Formats: sequence, C-alpha cells, structure tokens
Amino acid sequence: MLLPQRVRLVEVGPRDGLQNEARPVSLEDKVRLVNDLTDAGVGYIEVGSFVSPKWVPQMAGSAQLFANIQRKDGVTYAALAPNLRGFEDALAAGVKEVAVFAAASESFSQRNINCSISESLDRFLPIMEAARLHGVQVRGYVSCVLGCPYEGDVSPQQVAAVANELYAMGCYEVSLGDTIGIGTPGATRRLFDVVAGQIPRGKLAGHFHDTYGQALANIYAGLLEGIQVFDSSVAGLGGCPYAKGATGNVASEDVLYMLNGLGIATSIDLDKLIAAGQRISEAVGRSNGSRVARARLSA
Repeated sequence: MLLPQRVRLVEVGPRDGLQNEARPVSLEDKVRLVNDLTDAGVGYIEVGSFVSPKWVPQMAGSAQLFANIQRKDGVTYAALAPNLRGFEDALAAGVKEVAVFAAASESFSQRNINCSISESLDRFLPIMEAARLHGVQVRGYVSCVLGCPYEGDVSPQQVAAVANELYAMGCYEVSLGDTIGIGTPGATRRLFDVVAGQIPRGKLAGHFHDTYGQALANIYAGLLEGIQVFDSSVAGLGGCPYAKGATGNVASEDVLYMLNGLGIATSIDLDKLIAAGQRISEAVGRSNGSRVARARLSA
C-alpha cells in the first residue's frame, strides 16, 4: 500500500503526558506549553482532562487552563471526559471535542477505572447523547490493544469488538493504544487489518508507547496499513500509572522527523516543536525524551 500524503498528529503531551508527572506543573507552564504547540503549527492538542483531582491530581484546573490558552482558528483543543459530570464541566469550559476511553483487557479496565469493559461503555452512552445535543465531537480510545500488563496477549478480535462499540455509539474516530509499548510492526499490521474489517481505516488512529523501542516502527507499520492519524507526546512526556515499567508516548519530534523524511505533510514546524518540548522538559525538571530534540539541541 502507498504511504499517505498527509498525516494528522494528535498531540497528547499536555494531558496524557503531564498527568503522570510526579511533581506539580504550574498553570503558567501548562498554558505556555499549549500556546507553544499552537505556534508550532500543531492542529490538534489534547489540553486537559475533566476527571476528579483525587484520581489525577495533575489535571486539576483544566477549566482554568482552557480559559487562559490562546486559541487559534482551525486548531482543535480537546479534553478527556470519562463521565457525564466531566463532559458537563468540559462543556462549561468551552471545549468543542472530548475523548472517552475503554480498554481491550478486562483486567486493565478493572484496575484502571474500577469497572468492566461493558460497564465502561455503558457509562459513555449519556456522554454521547449530550455531545449530540451540544454539537460536540467525541473521539474514542482503546487501551492495551497489543498486550496487557495483567493478561498478556490481547487478541485483535477483542480490540475490534471494543473499538466497534465506540464507533457504533458515535465516536468519529477510534485511537488504538499500545499502552505498555510491547507491540511489534507485524502485530501492528495484523491489528489494523482485523479492526479495519469493522471500522473504516480513515476512522482509525494509532497511539504507541515506546517501552520496547518499537513505537516509530509501529507507526510506519500503521502508515503501510493506510492509517493517517497518530497520537504523540512532545518530548516523549507520559507513561501509565497502571502499567509498571511503561515509558512515555512516542515523542512528537521523533515522529515528525520521520514523517518529514518520508515526504509526508503535517504543517508542523520541527524547530518550534523541539523548542516547545525542551521548555516543558526544563519546567518539569526531566530530561527531554525525544532523541531528535536531544541530537538537535546538542549539535
């Protein structure tokens, strides 16, 4: 299959990245990160999460964050809203797109959100209805699509079943996440091939963690399968508190460098993206997780 001419990167650093940082991140630093990403030409930014701060302390103040960022026409500023209360709070903050997430593994679902896969999907029904009433788009996530820290292998058929439930209830796009980063290109291609039997490839996205150093290879495998949307996190921010040893999302800078080399358009400025990643890395006191950024900044 020919590679796509254009790819959309979904920047998850401000939400999926920062939510796992051990030390508090100031509102000022979060606002600056989102504004830096906007200035770099990122067209989709997952800004925050409307969840209880008891469970995800770093996402406290997402409403204030949305109130302070400089929004640009044509850029999507999205938020995670795992329940109706979260959706209502997101709506009040002026959010025009939300995300919901389910797991492809029963054990992970129980440990992550304390309910079964079926129960988690039922919780989304009132969100979908409210979203339709208010003209808000909903994006779906499926986690543990290439393996679970508790169950091991997860079948592509199980992933397809969960993804199809999200798509059928109204998610315009479903992102398949390798939460613990153990996937390989062959498994990735099989996964997309099976799921695409139920959902059009143009409605699928890939979300890869780099625990085993396979994220870029898996993204390339996804490109070969006709996938044109990938989630990534500036400076490789992130991880998973429920998956021991899982490292962060693949770094946006590294993905962009690869896409540029393949001649695939994104409209994102690599130098500005590197600057944004370095600035937030310094702000949170961690090393920059992007190999491209480290190489460019040390040159």
